[in-house]
Amino acid sequence: MMLAIARSTAVTSGKRLLNTSSGLRQEVASATPNIGTVPPPKKPVGAFRGGITGFLFGFSLASSYAAYHLLDEYKQASAALQASVEELQLSTQKVSAHIRRIEAVEKDLKALRDTSATKEEISRVRGEMKKSYDGLHVEFLDLRSHVWGIRELSCCKCDYPLYAD
Repeated sequence: MMLAIARSTAVTSGKRLLNTSSGLRQEVASATPNIGTVPPPKKPVGAFRGGITGFLFGFSLASSYAAYHLLDEYKQASAALQASVEELQLSTQKVSAHIRRIEAVEKDLKALRDTSATKEEISRVRGEMKKSYDGLHVEFLDLRSHVWGIRELSCCKCDYPLYAD
């Protein structure tokens, strides 16, 4: 009750009381039961602040997902490129081996071309062979006629022929 009077006088006088007596404080303390401390009221999250927070969270989540897939595609492309490079290296080695074989065959062909005879040389050797053959044939015929002549002479003198036919 006294509190009410003190308040009414403070309101009417327009002055604020800075101190109160201990008795008055006890009366006020006994009048209101102590239930506990009241938690401070929560600030409501504003729509604008919540929207920005949600946007940033969603953007970071989507960015990390996109970065993961981009990295995965990069790894796949890198693996495909590496496989292509290895395949190209193998085919290059095969082509190099074929080229070395072709060069070896060309070298052998050049060596054969240098050691082989030309048409003119073959015709010259053929002519020489014909001359040799003709000379041998003539000598054979001369020898035959000579043997024939010896036979004729010996057959005339004796009754036994040299050659039995």
